[in-house]
Amino acid sequence: MRIIHTSDWHLGQHFMGKSRESEHRVFLDWLGDFIIQSRADALVVAGDIFDTGTPPSYARTMYNDFIVSLQKTGCAMTIILGGNHDSAATLNEAKELLACLNTRVTGNVTDPKDHVLVLRDAKGDPGAILCTIPFIRPRDVVKSMAGQSGQDKKQILVESISNFYGEVFKAACDLRDELGGNIGLPIIATGHLTVVGGKSSESERDIYIGSLDAFPAGKFPPADYIALGHLHRGQTIKGADHIRYSGSPIPLSFDEGKRPKQVLQVDFEEGCLKKIEAVPIPCFRRLACIRGNLELIEQKIKELPEPIEGRTLWLEVEVATDDYLSDLQNRIQAMIEERPIELLRIRRKRKPFESGLTALSKEKLEELKPDEVFLRRLAKEEMDDSEKGQLTGMFKEILGRVEQGELS
Repeated sequence: MRIIHTSDWHLGQHFMGKSRESEHRVFLDWLGDFIIQSRADALVVAGDIFDTGTPPSYARTMYNDFIVSLQKTGCAMTIILGGNHDSAATLNEAKELLACLNTRVTGNVTDPKDHVLVLRDAKGDPGAILCTIPFIRPRDVVKSMAGQSGQDKKQILVESISNFYGEVFKAACDLRDELGGNIGLPIIATGHLTVVGGKSSESERDIYIGSLDAFPAGKFPPADYIALGHLHRGQTIKGADHIRYSGSPIPLSFDEGKRPKQVLQVDFEEGCLKKIEAVPIPCFRRLACIRGNLELIEQKIKELPEPIEGRTLWLEVEVATDDYLSDLQNRIQAMIEERPIELLRIRRKRKPFESGLTALSKEKLEELKPDEVFLRRLAKEEMDDSEKGQLTGMFKEILGRVEQGELS
């Protein structure tokens, strides 16, 4: 049994006003070709199919066209999981139709038994049991009670998520037993969350559910492989080689620009995990971030690699200067003149001691993220750490719901 594990496509993303449509189209074409080449039996997409809960029509069309195209690849099954950026309603609206195309969509948490299925290989034989677990929202597993401390809520949530995984895993074991002669089938689980020890990048919004910011890897059930989404860096959880993030297929922030992208090819044999191979994804657009004073920035711009053919290089510049230069944009724009480079953002390096809103005199609002504005404002309040932690958790949750289109 061979599966391809990918996640965090973020179809429909606009990166500082720039569409990623062309990059996503090339990636999906590449992925379809790779599935044919690898003779994969199943494709697992572990959440964040779309960038928002209300994706543009071209993103939905791209997604649907890709599912249709998979019918010619020999891939027997496709599994789509909801992520924190996805709207369960959006994913589930075509659930029954896509089921006719050998595609199982799990947009949200329901009864544990509904999250279990048999993965079949290209011959139609059972190859694995899959626990299809999407992003778990707090309201899915926890009822809030008055009088609970932040630590209480964190512990209750950890245990509730762990218990849900345990219930789904038990249902998977029961299904394996029912299959009789296929007792040796491996069990695969999925998830869309931050695991303790996972390394993040600028592009993913931290998932804060109450005060919980990361889930302990030891709380997962003993599945043979756990396919994760949410963190955009492909990585293995320390001490648990079978727990993997595939990462996003294209760089979604400037700090990801130099990091290789991948999908994971996972092989099972005789009921056991045999091999995990990180397969590099070609670079479809170069992103670069340059830091320093104006003299150093000019030198680094000259050293930038050539862009991918047909696509400009997207550039971010962080300037280290104490002076407010009103013509900074023009100065840097002149440095890239007549080169296939687009300057998307200029930022001024912030001093460690700058806090509150004092730095705004040298910064523009577009240089700041919503959480940065919130934290600066929070720093001016006289509160203890537990109160600040609780407010921060609430803010993160509300911001997430806004980004998902649940609030306006």
